[in-house]
Amino acid sequence: MLPNRPLLEYAFLAGRGTRWLREHGWLVLRSVFCAYLLLQLAPAPARLLPYPPQIVTTEHPLVCIHTRLTDEVEDIKIQRSLQLVREMGASTIVDFFPWPYMEVNKDQYDWHHPDRIISMARHEGLQVIARLGTVLGATPDWMHAGPNDPDKSPNYISPETFANYAKFVGAFAAHFRGQVNKIIIWNEPNLSLEWGFRPSTPEDYVQLLKLSYLAAHEANPDVEVLGGALAPTAEPEGSANGLNEMAYLERMYQAGAAPYFDALAVHTYGLNQPPDAEPAPDQINFRRFELLMPIMQKYGDGNKPVYITESGWNEDPRWTKAVRPGQRVQYTLDSFRYIEQKWPTVKNLCIWYFRLPVPTLNYVDYYAFATTEFRLKPIYSAIQDYTQGKGTP
Repeated sequence: MLPNRPLLEYAFLAGRGTRWLREHGWLVLRSVFCAYLLLQLAPAPARLLPYPPQIVTTEHPLVCIHTRLTDEVEDIKIQRSLQLVREMGASTIVDFFPWPYMEVNKDQYDWHHPDRIISMARHEGLQVIARLGTVLGATPDWMHAGPNDPDKSPNYISPETFANYAKFVGAFAAHFRGQVNKIIIWNEPNLSLEWGFRPSTPEDYVQLLKLSYLAAHEANPDVEVLGGALAPTAEPEGSANGLNEMAYLERMYQAGAAPYFDALAVHTYGLNQPPDAEPAPDQINFRRFELLMPIMQKYGDGNKPVYITESGWNEDPRWTKAVRPGQRVQYTLDSFRYIEQKWPTVKNLCIWYFRLPVPTLNYVDYYAFATTEFRLKPIYSAIQDYTQGKGTP
């Protein structure tokens, strides 16, 4: 009780509050009920409506795009992305299927999300190249060291855990037999970033590649195993960051890699140079991948297929390695024409990337063909015109 205030005054105030509730309480209840009804009127989540299987119409089946649907949780957005890719005229997508996302416990796989992506892609008539890897070299949670264990090496891929990864590759190839016939083993193995910033060598990657190749072909004899997915980098021997792709591929062949990949995957970015800029070991440009071709020929692989699984130009107005949006359109179209005219062994040129579920808020957003809200950029309609035989040849 508050001091210096008569009891009679408190009784009066209490009585007045009671009368107010008796007279106006119905208004409070009605307001609460109306608020509840309004909440119930919120739109329901969009539903997938059935429609017949589609086919891709294109005059340039070389066209391919990275879709990055692994982190998209809404089926309607997966479907919309794949519809737009098909309508653009791309024949093929590349998507990332991380090992830790799927092997939730030892030998126990959760295929729900990749099943959704792959079945929807096939419904749109799209071919799928599956990139099988991990995030910065991390192994699945069930393999991780305990919180009090000072040795954290099991948390990252290493020669000791290569067999576990290869077993996952075999399980993926078996599960998607008849649906996915091209898989990429790892990603940019010539960068230490992809191994969790831990030491690794081309010889290590060949060991991983061999185990994975054998597991994949045992599960699906028709699968095409893509080795490499080599990053364009000028890093010299001994660098802590990685190794340039020419030296890396040479050492792969010297370690006996040739029988254990059916095709080579490479990454090549134009940065701020046009697609016809001459390749050179000290230059990062679109034609840099050509420096790998003599090495393949040297080891008898000159006719082995090549897939460019990442490429493109960036249109960030603040990045010094980017180009203007109009240049991006022209350079991308010219890169398709260049490959079609000069390199018959290159089976797909896959542009990085279509859309991300959330923006990165940095220069990476300016590689996208569509924003998070599905606003299409000019490059989308330009490639659509190209695949449909419209516009300037």
